Amino acid sequence: MPRIQLYWSFRSPYSYLVLPRVLALTAQYRVGVDLRIVHPAILRNPDYFKTMNPLARPYFFRDTARMAAFWGLPFRRPVPDPIQQDPVTLETAKDHPLAVWLGRLGIAATRRGQGLAFCDEVSRLLWDGTVDGWDQGDHLARAAQRAGLSLAALTQDVAADAAGLDAELQANDAALRAAGHWGVPTMVFNGEPFFGQDRFDVLVWTLKQSGLTPR
Repeated sequence: MPRIQLYWSFRSPYSYLVLPRVLALTAQYRVGVDLRIVHPAILRNPDYFKTMNPLARPYFFRDTARMAAFWGLPFRRPVPDPIQQDPVTLETAKDHPLAVWLGRLGIAATRRGQGLAFCDEVSRLLWDGTVDGWDQGDHLARAAQRAGLSLAALTQDVAADAAGLDAELQANDAALRAAGHWGVPTMVFNGEPFFGQDRFDVLVWTLKQSGLTPR
């Protein structure tokens, strides 16, 4: 059975947009997905926004909304944003505890065998626009429950091995770069990277050339 590696981030809207298609692929075809969660770009590369072309961010906002509409997915930027950033100057805070928390929870969920389901539920919570204050109340607990997990158990996992979870996040970033890219979502099959949600169909085409079979 073919396997792909999916490099994915909670703060990436394109990661949110591609995940339903990944899940549909695994439901329809005999293919394995190794989920490899990474932190947002600003945590992996603190200079990320300093070298960004000034045209990039306006286009990014336009394109993410457009692609969400194209795929029929509800869309709004998270409230609160896991990254603390001035929307005008793009200056970012020194620490981003919400982003760190999400990354650790995602790795803990992956270790428990429910990473894809957890990421699906939590990314919808962040990006579909139905919830303000996703980090408050029981929103995350209910998302974890829908994924077949307990937020309390995941929180205990984080408390018990925060350093190990952080090391795994860093290792995933290193593996992504070794595979030939730095952004998310990136899917890798047989060492070949497919960057971006708009390359998903090309990935499926490649998988079919390699003998992808229906379930």
